[in-house]
Amino acid sequence: MIKSSYNIVGVMSGTSLDGIDLAHITFEIGKKWTFVIRNAETIPYPECWKQKLSNLVSFDLKTLKSIDEEYTFYLSTVINDFLRKHQLHHIDAICSHGHTALHQPEKKLTYQIGNLPALSNLTRNTVVCDFRKQDIEFNGQGAPLVPIGDRLLFSEHDYCINLGGFANISSEVNQTRIAFDICPVNIVMNLFAEKLGYNYDKGGKIAKSGLLDENLLNQLNNLDYYSLKPPKSLGLEWVNSIIIPILEEFKLSEEHILRTFIEHIAIQIAKVFKTDSRVLFTGGGTFNGFLLERIKAQKEFVLVRPSKDIIEFKEALIFGLLGVLKLRGEVNCLSSVTGADFDHSSGVTYYP
Repeated sequence: MIKSSYNIVGVMSGTSLDGIDLAHITFEIGKKWTFVIRNAETIPYPECWKQKLSNLVSFDLKTLKSIDEEYTFYLSTVINDFLRKHQLHHIDAICSHGHTALHQPEKKLTYQIGNLPALSNLTRNTVVCDFRKQDIEFNGQGAPLVPIGDRLLFSEHDYCINLGGFANISSEVNQTRIAFDICPVNIVMNLFAEKLGYNYDKGGKIAKSGLLDENLLNQLNNLDYYSLKPPKSLGLEWVNSIIIPILEEFKLSEEHILRTFIEHIAIQIAKVFKTDSRVLFTGGGTFNGFLLERIKAQKEFVLVRPSKDIIEFKEALIFGLLGVLKLRGEVNCLSSVTGADFDHSSGVTYYP
């Protein structure tokens, strides 16, 4: 589908379980890609889905497939409500990431629920989805996928960092895009905020009230993952098997854990970009003022906070772009980022 303008709905559900992000975007291609986010909102998960999604790694494959069918139907109702609310009648495609159930690239395994052909029939629209699977088949990590969007839409910045369930970074090195997951962020922070009765630590106020535990900090900073060279990526399985046992072993209060973990995040993030760089921050963690304060304390750099829509919906925006590139038969997955055998156009297209 080669044309100069595309009317797209990008859909993203991240590991932090904040909800389903939906963004109605117009993309135009001239000398370069430009975009306008016309409508965007996050639909919070009801508690039943939040519980189910947080435990996906513990289910067997048969149960996962059943949940996949149920989730695809639920996702279609959320998308249809968005289409009706904003009176979107002429959409080129719905471009959806789905929700990650399993991500174990070392076992050549990745599974995103909500990417079934039924999504196209239920929404009565072309759907482009399941972007990770092909990259795994081509010996890649299947992640991160956002860097192609960083290159095409946000090239004026030295680095793009997203603070979501995990922190990930993208930058251009010798005309090659390099990107990787840095460390866990909200996937851990939200868990311990919830133990205190909050959905998340607003502004980092709870963390700021805690005390830093140097022994825990040193143990976190010395984890093997941080010495690996990219391409590399993280998943819920790694957090559950490595991070959570360490945090629980120290038997600290939630406040002290949050304070120490924010310091850990700040140290790991500041390590991966150069002094005096221009760094674009997006994702829900960008609203955590204490986290940004601690990152700034580690290194001198120019911190760029874009508009609220870009902070909150950059991933939905870029999955929209990945879908457009797939429709055009153009590269949307970079081997320099994922470690795949070659650049490729990833994703599956379903028609109603």
